[in-house]
Amino acid sequence: MKQSRRSFLKTSALGAAGLAIGGRGMSSKSYANIIGSNDRINVAIIGMGRRLEAFVTPVSKKENNARLTYLCDVMEERRVKGAERFSKVLDYTPKLENDVRRIHDAKDVDVLIHATPDHWHAPGACYAVQAGKHVYVEKPCSHNPREGELLIEIQKKHNKVIQVGNQYRSSKKTIEIINEIHNGIIGETYESICFYTASRGEVPVAKLAPVPKGLDWDLFQGPAPRQEYMHDTWDYNWHWYGWAFGTAESGNNMIHRFDLARWAMQLDFPERIDAVASKNHFIDDGWTVYDTMSTTIRFPNNKVIKGDCKSRNGYKTYGANNGVVVFGSKGSVFLSGTGYKLYDREGKLIKEDDSNVDLVDLHFNNFLDTIRGKAKVTSPIDEAEKSTLLCHLSNIAYRTGRNFDINTNNGQALDNEALKLWSREYEPGWEIKV
Repeated sequence: MKQSRRSFLKTSALGAAGLAIGGRGMSSKSYANIIGSNDRINVAIIGMGRRLEAFVTPVSKKENNARLTYLCDVMEERRVKGAERFSKVLDYTPKLENDVRRIHDAKDVDVLIHATPDHWHAPGACYAVQAGKHVYVEKPCSHNPREGELLIEIQKKHNKVIQVGNQYRSSKKTIEIINEIHNGIIGETYESICFYTASRGEVPVAKLAPVPKGLDWDLFQGPAPRQEYMHDTWDYNWHWYGWAFGTAESGNNMIHRFDLARWAMQLDFPERIDAVASKNHFIDDGWTVYDTMSTTIRFPNNKVIKGDCKSRNGYKTYGANNGVVVFGSKGSVFLSGTGYKLYDREGKLIKEDDSNVDLVDLHFNNFLDTIRGKAKVTSPIDEAEKSTLLCHLSNIAYRTGRNFDINTNNGQALDNEALKLWSREYEPGWEIKV
């Protein structure tokens, strides 16, 4: 029987355990101070898909003093495979769960890692923070602009650490070169080009099909309005089938590039978005969103971020699969992966560093250190959401077929059609409540 989040919380035995939900039990601010600098942190991972491997090392490293208490996924097969993977690095067995709401209420969880589809990111993070947990949420941190606003409000209200998976923010080499940009090494910055190139293939045309064995389709949808199951749309392909679950390639991959550019140029909210996007490859397949997008995002003082996103054309326009080129009055910087190349105004290479490091390890360590009071989170929700907003604005421009101006004080669209897509419809009982 389908059960809303609200009714679940009322009836769950764990929900009556006395944690700070809806103002009951220990206050969120008191709970935030429990974890000391050397205390063990209990971790739950939500989502056993493609991102699972990235968290195996940081969660299992003894020096991080973290204990994996839960593995959660709506697909039984993935829960089992996740447990098998961690059995190779842990000398104990975490509990397996398909329903994240039980983990929100669990006493033996301090931290949730949300590696779910996009439509779960903000609601899941908000529910967890309201239940007294710290959250590491994968990019994009929201499915739409309003969810980003709610995330910021709820984080401030409950005083929990939220780390967003913009892991380049924890790269020592990236921090080094961006600090140099801020100190004027390429003069006054005026433009960045952000690019992502991939050669994704055809996807099936969606059609009604039985729910795969072991998949809890109701919980997969969670906050999204209910729909019948369609063949091969749940396993990663949800990115390309409409807007119920995904945010297209902008939210999937351009987010990293936009974040680097905005960070390097020290920009806040833009003043205008212009986007041209379309589906240009495998015209008759099941892909229903754009696979090619060009954006021009204008900021005050004649600053510009341009986006070049090609999901299914692998031509390397800029000599790499992805990256950011930051232009300044005295030179430029090419950022790709964890490395960079610094050029003078004439195009001569001055300095480069192409070293490779495990960014998720660094990013997760920073998250734990922040919880323990030893560091400051490198990708806080208020900063991350400004970058995520650039993805949402690009998508809204595509979906409405309109370019529009933006309020530079808060990032809100100055266009009535755009504002109609500022939020989304929720399954009754799954709304985000502040």
